[in-house]
Amino acid sequence: MAKLIKNGTVVTAADQYQADVLIENGIISQIGLNLEVESAEIIDAQGFYVFPGGVDPHTHLDMPFGGTVTADNFETGTKAAAYGGTTTIIDFCLTNKGVPLSESVQTWHNKAEGKAVIDYSFHLMIAEINDEVLAELPKMIHDEGITSLKVFMAYKNVFQADDGTLYRTLLEAKRHGALVMVHAENGDVIDYLIKEALDAGNTEPIYHALTRPSLIEGEATGRAAKLTALANSQLYVVHVTCEEAVQQIAEARNQGVDVWGETCPQYLMLDQTYLEKPDFEGAKYVWSPPLRPQEHQDALWTALKNGQLQTLGSDHCSFNFKGQKELGLGDFSKIPNGGPCIEDRFSILFSEGVLKGRITLNQFVDIVSTRSAKLFGLFPKKGTIAVGCDADIVIFDPNAVRVISRDTHHMNVDYNPFEGLEITGEPVTVLSRGEYVIQNKQFVGTPGIGQFVKRKTYPSASHQVKPKQDTVAQRGATHV
Repeated sequence: MAKLIKNGTVVTAADQYQADVLIENGIISQIGLNLEVESAEIIDAQGFYVFPGGVDPHTHLDMPFGGTVTADNFETGTKAAAYGGTTTIIDFCLTNKGVPLSESVQTWHNKAEGKAVIDYSFHLMIAEINDEVLAELPKMIHDEGITSLKVFMAYKNVFQADDGTLYRTLLEAKRHGALVMVHAENGDVIDYLIKEALDAGNTEPIYHALTRPSLIEGEATGRAAKLTALANSQLYVVHVTCEEAVQQIAEARNQGVDVWGETCPQYLMLDQTYLEKPDFEGAKYVWSPPLRPQEHQDALWTALKNGQLQTLGSDHCSFNFKGQKELGLGDFSKIPNGGPCIEDRFSILFSEGVLKGRITLNQFVDIVSTRSAKLFGLFPKKGTIAVGCDADIVIFDPNAVRVISRDTHHMNVDYNPFEGLEITGEPVTVLSRGEYVIQNKQFVGTPGIGQFVKRKTYPSASHQVKPKQDTVAQRGATHV
């Protein structure tokens, strides 16, 4: 059945205007004023923003790590994402040395099939470059539509690849049109600092941060950017946490290197002191890279404002405090790294970014949705509101006030890192390809309805192109 969203304020990365939006067969078919379609279901968006659905470029669902598995799978994780206004996620497919890439990808397809309530895609981890990997990569990129490759510069003896592997991945990415992503920390130095701390009897969660100083993230970010320049390739730095990394990205971009940066809500809102909480509670706040001293938050907000950082990922990697984070009791290096952020990413950026004047409303849409869709080959199918796009839409109440809490969130985890934070702005209704997932703040979706999305290659992704607005203008929408 067709749906007609009326009386709302449509906001994209480029525009803001009063318009009605007609949805037919899962696609936006018309945008204009005073649309009338006799058979359509009316959705009244009076007083609400009509946003494109969020695109979360960084999630870890049903992922093994540190002797356990993340608490959220593709059903609970995508359900929480939808509650939070996200309609597309890109999850990380881990690989193992000596195992065919296709086998790892199939494992991730099996994890998602029959569970996801919103659309999804995968990034592909590259742990090694050899003849077998080189033979498989073209199929992964061009046939499977997995057009982003992740290389870890940290987690020595677990995920970490050497610089030669990173460089050769950058060369292959340039050849085949993929975007290379890096976790930028110097894993060799971190490994030494961890051993030094444990030998000295320093076992508490705060030492997770103290053994991963910001200089190490800055060094690795700069090294990755220089290798990208050498390969004449393209780079996306995930979960940027500190001023040093921002400076390296900005310097590289100023020199014409094709490098992009992502940060996450935890780094904008939380600081290193959270790891000092007593009774091991600091373990709740163990991410890699770690939370930084508070002064780094200003650098991150400024970088989002001026475009030195372009996206906001959740890096959702949820582990329960009880029974999972507690694996690191007596040894901070054994605390599973990660936290639950998939549900609150969208609203935190609106409340703390837009309403506090740190970014504009159009920047909000670009950061939370459009830019990721462009960079990762989803645009214009995802990431904007325009005729012909998927009807992934969030009807958002900009005045709703709520307090974030584990008691009310929908993630399958026993704590919320933003517990007690009062925010303004909340998704009311969320549509995925024109079908309700959240309706009047209630989940009405169906596990398994989410589809795997094959993505375009980086050169053909039109990541620099703004969405066309001529259809809107022709139909008489009023810009405000």
